[in-house]
Amino acid sequence: MTFTFTRVGPAPRCPRAQEFRVRMRDGIRLATDLYLPGGPEVEFPTVLVRLPYDKNSRYVYFDEIAARFTAHGYAVVVQDVRGKFRSEGQTLPFLRECDDGYDTIDWIVQQAWSDGLVGMFGDSYYGFTQWAAVASEHPALRAVVPRVTTVDFNATTQGGGPHDPPGVGRPVWLEGIEYYAHYWVDQGLYDFEPDRAVRPVVEQYEEAFRAIGARSAWFDTLVPHFTDLFPARGRHPYDARPVPVLHCVGWFDNILIPHLRDYAALAARPGWDAVQYLWAGAVDHENYRLAEAPATEDTDHAENPAALDRMLPQYVGPAIEFFDVFLKGDRPASELPKVRWELGHAGWRTSSCWPPPESTDRTFWLAAPEEAAGPLPGGALTDSPPKEPSSTQWAYDPEALVPSDVPNSFAYLHSYPDLAGTAGRDDTLVFSGAPLTRALDLAGPLALHLHVTSTAPTFDVFARLMDVGPDGRARLIARGEVSVRTDIAPEEIRVDLGHTGYRMRPGHRLGILLASSDYPLFLPSSGSEENPWTTSAAKPATQTLRTGGAAPSRLTVSVVPGRG
Repeated sequence: MTFTFTRVGPAPRCPRAQEFRVRMRDGIRLATDLYLPGGPEVEFPTVLVRLPYDKNSRYVYFDEIAARFTAHGYAVVVQDVRGKFRSEGQTLPFLRECDDGYDTIDWIVQQAWSDGLVGMFGDSYYGFTQWAAVASEHPALRAVVPRVTTVDFNATTQGGGPHDPPGVGRPVWLEGIEYYAHYWVDQGLYDFEPDRAVRPVVEQYEEAFRAIGARSAWFDTLVPHFTDLFPARGRHPYDARPVPVLHCVGWFDNILIPHLRDYAALAARPGWDAVQYLWAGAVDHENYRLAEAPATEDTDHAENPAALDRMLPQYVGPAIEFFDVFLKGDRPASELPKVRWELGHAGWRTSSCWPPPESTDRTFWLAAPEEAAGPLPGGALTDSPPKEPSSTQWAYDPEALVPSDVPNSFAYLHSYPDLAGTAGRDDTLVFSGAPLTRALDLAGPLALHLHVTSTAPTFDVFARLMDVGPDGRARLIARGEVSVRTDIAPEEIRVDLGHTGYRMRPGHRLGILLASSDYPLFLPSSGSEENPWTTSAAKPATQTLRTGGAAPSRLTVSVVPGRG
């Protein structure tokens, strides 16, 4: 069968923007759009956005976003980063963003329409370009609004973190690495669907590169052996001059955990602590909202202009409010809440910090594991630990992998699937609490502590915290995953489920789902010492979960008192 793909180039230029070719220090010119406010003023603070997704594409809708900023008196500069779409240079992410960010800000402050103050805004990779500019320490950069992003994407896609115990890391986020094969080959982007049945998995992408006739240099730094080239230029952003930051995170964002880790690290860092602000909504990476999930034709902002128009005030509004304080000085910073967060199904709250100071831990114990291999409700989540030890097992079959919930976790709430079918598989475990008699408000960190071993030298655990409704449907609240090396892993394995703000309503149950694969979002385990990218024959395995007695497997959540 012939491998098919589509190459997408730049969309037509926006007639409302002026395009410039801004020269970097090495002579490379970056395509840059300028949107100016109307009115009698001649100098404006500037909102800068630097992105790799085509500054003129419908996907990023910057003509619409710019109109909202300019209506509030901000000049808007939107730039294709080096090597992407209309910009010159080598197509290679991350490495030049510090210098290019500095040089672009330098160009802005030399323009007649600039008042010399710059803020930055944007999601994901164009949240990272903000951190790179922070590291450059340009004196004109006075505030940033990084949304659904992190300082180090490579640590997010692959390997263990510096705080993980020996023998415990993270499975390879295949979806995250595949991104480089789509977006970072050359100036355009490549739309293709790998043949997921091909083994070894790396050959799926070799097929694509052969068909395209070019490779992604960054993909080749990560696969099949990880080469850490980051941070490669300049200082780490944490070590830079403090800049006011409005972190915008989504409870259903697939980069929530590392983004909140950045927030917590800076909130604890002298000098940075005073200028950290948090906005946390019940949204995913692509700004689909829990309140409207799953998306319909009427609510899908990617397709429906009216839905986009309704979505944008929540998207842009917090940034305008933040810039009005730190770029315009229209009101004092003391009027900004340090934390504004959404309690899913129950509206918005403010707090002096995150987690809220009134939050407390509550533990649910995994019990009745002999029932966990069945469909919902499965085993039990109880308020007290089982006194007697017990155990159960589940299988990992590389020939029958547990399918991922969605094909695109960046837009999880677009479909917001029912997980009951996955919970009913014979290669997963599920535990549920009793139906709630009153609302339970979750607000803060979530974690599982599991006593689990395997017949394989390496294995993965994928965990989902679920809201099980009275109708039996199960919806995701949060998720986490670990990759375990059996011989040196601790007896108790912690699975970080991130954070949430979520109301469990009366009649609903908390649920836990455990599996050992999640394909194709994550690279399947080899079940051996072989590299999972290059193995042609992954090995099956059996996992054993123990609980009760001296091995109390448990779920810990953060709760706040209900307010009705």
